[in-house]
Amino acid sequence: MSTIANKIKEFENIPSIKAKTLRINLQPDIYGTFAEIGAGQETARHFFRAGGASGTIAKAMSAYDKSFSDAIYGVESDGRYVTQARLKTMLKHEMRLVEERIDRKNNPDYLFFSYANTVATIDFSKRFKGHGWIGLRFQLDPKQKEHDEIILHVRFKQNEARLQQETLGILGVNLIYGAFFKYHKPRKLLKYLYDHIDKDTLEIDMINFTGPSFSDVDNRLMSLQLIRNDMTDAVMFGPDGNNLLPASILYKKNILALRGSFRPVTKVNMDMFQKSYDIFVREQTVDYDNTIVIFEITLSNLRASGEIDEQDFMDRAELLCSLGHTVMISKFQEYYKLVEYLNNYTKSRIGLTMGVNNLVDVFDEKYYRHLSGGILEAFGKLFFKDLKVYLYPMKDANTGQIMTSNNVKVHPRMKELYKFFKYNNKVMDIIDYDPDIMDIFSREVLKRITNGEKGWEEMLPEGISEIIKEKNLFVRKEIEAEEVEVDEE
Repeated sequence: MSTIANKIKEFENIPSIKAKTLRINLQPDIYGTFAEIGAGQETARHFFRAGGASGTIAKAMSAYDKSFSDAIYGVESDGRYVTQARLKTMLKHEMRLVEERIDRKNNPDYLFFSYANTVATIDFSKRFKGHGWIGLRFQLDPKQKEHDEIILHVRFKQNEARLQQETLGILGVNLIYGAFFKYHKPRKLLKYLYDHIDKDTLEIDMINFTGPSFSDVDNRLMSLQLIRNDMTDAVMFGPDGNNLLPASILYKKNILALRGSFRPVTKVNMDMFQKSYDIFVREQTVDYDNTIVIFEITLSNLRASGEIDEQDFMDRAELLCSLGHTVMISKFQEYYKLVEYLNNYTKSRIGLTMGVNNLVDVFDEKYYRHLSGGILEAFGKLFFKDLKVYLYPMKDANTGQIMTSNNVKVHPRMKELYKFFKYNNKVMDIIDYDPDIMDIFSREVLKRITNGEKGWEEMLPEGISEIIKEKNLFVRKEIEAEEVEVDEE
């Protein structure tokens, strides 16, 4: 069957929004509240229109006025209302009210829920497209003491508030329907959020699943699904494994980004990070207390060996998180796209830490043939803002020569362009590098690990080899394959 035919069949099998709401309304045990702030009563309206809503909706409200909102949910310390903190306050408050006001003795089978959103739609000048937080706190078992929760952040791409409101209403229905009927398949639940929604109209750039029903869900993998499903361009997660909203983490920050495969993270990676960070925070325009470091992995890097190996991704994430770092997964193969993305959230200094081989690739014209302005257009986006490259040297494998910004070999046509950026202090050499570790490469370490060879442990940061051995990282696939073969025999 052709791809188009598959898509048509898949579309035909998607239940309508009315069918979804009616199914929920006709379930005698699903009962809860709707609290929608900032855009209107879009989601609740679908349930009212479907019929039978009295068996589902205990209350629907919109505390649109800030004074009323503060009176109900309390005053936010930062004075902001479209935040994750506000959403969580709303979910917690509304669920508590349901449980207090509905007698459990008379309704022993009720599955309580509270749905909430706090949203800012497009403004009159159409400069800010709008965004919002949407969440659901719910029960799948009436005896369940700890609640399940799904929280996500969206960015609107439509140019009319009315259209954004309609999209929000559909998304809310998809979330509630998915939570109750597809909770055991979180990946499919994620895809179903776009039922009857064009991906060009809405971006989901963060989602977290918590609670007993999602105890086996790793939110870092859910982040990866957002990228794989073309729901967003970049995702971030912290050392604790929970997904982070890039906008809130990067907003007005000084950002130092280190791109790599980190397969596994080596002493060279950490030396690059530490030495460039020491230089970065000493820059005159950089505020030490307002600086964030990002370890970035591109989707193309995850696909380097063909299809994305999720276990391999998790192994890399496990190690970076254990070192206390914030990780970004992005679709930006070219550096200028990464910088363009970061510039959406900050006007402060951005630093890129890279090796000599990466810098040579930056000056390779073949990566910019799709741009009408070619490499000059890319460089205008890359170096136009307050950006600096911190260059880690490389030892030439043939000659043993140390390659720096002073002797790096770029294409002859690029020499003058390179000199322009070099002598305008856009490229700075890391000079206090550790010469004893320059022969360490991730691919060689990985090869030794997978082949069961010795001597790779001292190539990694302290404690990393122990984690790899304890959790059997990077070799699990080979072991599992052997076990399958034994079983088949």
